[in-house]
This record gives sequence, C-alpha cells and structure tokens, in this order.
Amino acid sequence: MSETARRDQCEPCSALDRSFSVAADTRVDDPRPFAVYLAYFGPGLHKVGITAAARGTARLLEQAAVCFTFLGEGPLMTARRTEAVLGAALGIRDRVQDAAKRAARRALPDAVRRSAELRGVYDEVTALRDRLPDSLRLRPFEVVDHTALFGLPSSPPPTAEITALAGGRSLSGSVRAVAGHDLHIETPGGVLLLDTRLTAGWPLRRRDPREDSAPHGDSGPPTAPLRWPVKEAEPLF
Repeated sequence: MSETARRDQCEPCSALDRSFSVAADTRVDDPRPFAVYLAYFGPGLHKVGITAAARGTARLLEQAAVCFTFLGEGPLMTARRTEAVLGAALGIRDRVQDAAKRAARRALPDAVRRSAELRGVYDEVTALRDRLPDSLRLRPFEVVDHTALFGLPSSPPPTAEITALAGGRSLSGSVRAVAGHDLHIETPGGVLLLDTRLTAGWPLRRRDPREDSAPHGDSGPPTAPLRWPVKEAEPLF
C-alpha cells in the first residue's frame, strides 16, 4: 500500500468500478427516482448535484456540504437535464474541489446568512421554472444545516495536513470535527487535517493507554502547511 494512496484499488480496478456508474453517466437506464439538490460550502461557493432519492442526505454528508436544500425529484435523465440547465443558465457548478471547501470552512457566516444565501440561489433557480424539465417535481425550500453535526462551530481550523500514512507511525489526538472525508484532529502541536482516504487499506487500532506514548522508533506522520486557493484578481475591464 502506498503511503499517499487515497483509495484501496489500483487505477484499472477503480475504472472498472465506474463502468456501470450513475456518476460517470454509464448507467442511464437506472429506474430509481433521483433528487436534485443545491449545496452550500461557503460564501459564493455552491453546487448543484443529484443523488438517488432513497439515499436521503447521505450524499450531502459525504460531500461535506455545510448546508443544502433539495430542489426537486424525478427520473435520472430529468435530474441530469436539470443539472445541465442550471450550469448553462446560472453558472452553478456541479463540482467543488476539496481545497475550496476547506478554505471556505475556515470562516463561515452564521446560520441565518448561510440560509439566506442558499435561499437566494433557490429563488434564482425556481424563477427559471419554464426552462426546467416538466418531469421535475419541485420541492419547497427547506434548508438542512450540517455545521453542528460536523462539529465545525467548536473546532478551530487546521493549520497543517497529514500527507502520508505508513507502518510504524502513530497519531495521537482528539477528533474535533468531521466534514466529509476530512478529520480535524487536535494534537499538542495544533489542529491537523487528515483526509481519511489516506487510511484506505491500512489496519488501524487505538493505542493501549498502558503503552509508552512514543515507543522507540515510532514517529508521527509527515505533515505540510495547508495551502489555501488564491483568489484571482477581478478584471479591470
């Protein structure tokens, strides 16, 4: 297992797993109903996405959505068409990079302002009702906020991230927040971010408190300062 691998399969096997995948648009005949959602990750950072209706909020938790609202529900191709319309008409993205999510979580506005911003996006979308597929059953705005569930209100932002895991290394600390696959772990040296995809394939165990805190030859995992995305300058003209 590679120290920096973020999945427990090689690339060819991972590609095979996606050969019959809704996300990869290779399963267009899926008969299940799908929900379209609008997710908020931070000020100005929104996305539109779809999830099998039966999964409920699981997809939003996996993506570390700070808050979200369902927009509507319908067949798979209806949901995909809605995604495409919102991207073309309003520029609402269908992907948000992890680095942008992490940066946005450093200083979130309060719940009232988060909800108001998401409501504004919802209103923009529903104003385009004539351009949305007729088979999309719209749902009323109902914000679901995950900050308390993630532990974000009480967690200081991490200052560094763990870059690799390997045998013979140990990590001791308290989990302060969990957002998607990111853990915020408080250690004597500060709060570290652990992408739990790094743990794929590694056996994990809790250290016995009777053991020495730092056995001979043991060391902590390598870390690097978190690098935040740089905002591009606004064009003059």
